[in-house]
Amino acid sequence: MTARNRVFIGILVAYALGVAFLLYRQLLDIDPRYRESAEDSLVETAQVFATSIELASRGGELNTRELDLLFRALDARTFRADIYGIEKTSVDLRVTVVDAHGRVVYDSSGQHAGEDFSRWRDVRLALRGDYGARTSAEIEGDPSSTVMHVAAPIRAGGRTDGAVLGAVSVGKPVQSFGRFVEAARRKTLLVGATSVVAVLLLAVILSVWLVRPFGIVADYVRYVRAQRSFSLPRLGRRALGVIGAAYDEMRDALAGRSHVADYVQTLTHEVKSPLSAIRGAAELLQEPMPDADRARFASNIVRETERIRQLVERMLELTELESRQHLDAPLRVPLRPLLVEVAASSEPAAAARGQRVVLEAAAATDAWAVEGDPLLLQRAVANLVDNALDFSPDGAVVSLGLARRGRSVDISVRDRGPGIPEYAEGRVFEKFYSLARPHSKKKSTGLGLSFVREIAELHQGRATLRNHAEGGAIAVVSLPLADPG
Repeated sequence: MTARNRVFIGILVAYALGVAFLLYRQLLDIDPRYRESAEDSLVETAQVFATSIELASRGGELNTRELDLLFRALDARTFRADIYGIEKTSVDLRVTVVDAHGRVVYDSSGQHAGEDFSRWRDVRLALRGDYGARTSAEIEGDPSSTVMHVAAPIRAGGRTDGAVLGAVSVGKPVQSFGRFVEAARRKTLLVGATSVVAVLLLAVILSVWLVRPFGIVADYVRYVRAQRSFSLPRLGRRALGVIGAAYDEMRDALAGRSHVADYVQTLTHEVKSPLSAIRGAAELLQEPMPDADRARFASNIVRETERIRQLVERMLELTELESRQHLDAPLRVPLRPLLVEVAASSEPAAAARGQRVVLEAAAATDAWAVEGDPLLLQRAVANLVDNALDFSPDGAVVSLGLARRGRSVDISVRDRGPGIPEYAEGRVFEKFYSLARPHSKKKSTGLGLSFVREIAELHQGRATLRNHAEGGAIAVVSLPLADPG
């Protein structure tokens, strides 16, 4: 095994070990997070039961009759709930009520009535008016019998400064949510294993891709050794061909690797925010809530999913455009008819807010044309018009113009919006950089202007965006004029 191969394998092993360590830490963290969530719910449940008993109790006597009726009816109740593929058919809550001395006056399980519970931490602290919680096994030495308990004090008259009449302790077996913990662990392991396999496969592909140019040189050395006679011209021609091929492949490989790394980093950064929103909404939807809130969170998931879809589609379009070195079959494209078509197609969107798109180009400009792809040029101008409409106030006019500058022509799109903030002037063409729209306060994918710039450069032109002297912003695409036909 060569030193290069040993280094390569060492890097892959280090990566796999790093991922394994992170997965190990993540797996250890799953159970405490579920316990925290369960304890939060138990705190609220204990307070609800304590308040209910306080309202039913009079003259300092604890009244648990309604609580007894509630659990009798609850035991007879049947239901089936499918929680993300895990079926739940029974209520796992356990409720114990003790008097001021810690003696059990009610137990929903019917097993501990009359016992002294003052020794338990949750009850002892609750009888002092403090927050009490504990986790203990019902069967010594059996972790599967562990139960979480949270207790709340019961006060006379329901007043926060009233005497403590007793305490109510609410328990939940850890095993009841252990199924969710195991499911989360399996999913985490699956994601981690998939990630390792994908990265290892990508590393192998890249290594083969990057090492290939050196293989070409090795092939040339073997070719020289195989020659029976020495011919300097023949070997020279072969050497120049090998060096040229190796250089081209190495350049493309290195540029491609940098390109991929840049896109992965930027796309990952932009997708992180909508994914967090989707995850948050999904977690909240697991809890009981009013139908209006449920519909709102479901709508958030749909909206953020659409945002990710738009990001991916625009990124694919931009990547395809950037990979093109030149136009395959450029056509003569008259500019004024193209602008007329863009203005007409934008009328419905403009009319929705009382806006207008006006073409300010004299009839003499009919002869102005460029060599290029009419569809791409139309997309570029349409993107600029959409951008201008978004940043213009209701009822405003967006102006389309043509101006000649020597051997080039400027296509301009001007809005009447607030203009470009000073901090954003140098960043408007960056990928994923976007400003909030004044009317909706929302941002776009941040790829529209990058798309326009790539189209302009593909046509040997350039794109600029600046503030207009009379207010608003003006975008200009400068393209070389085609020879008169």
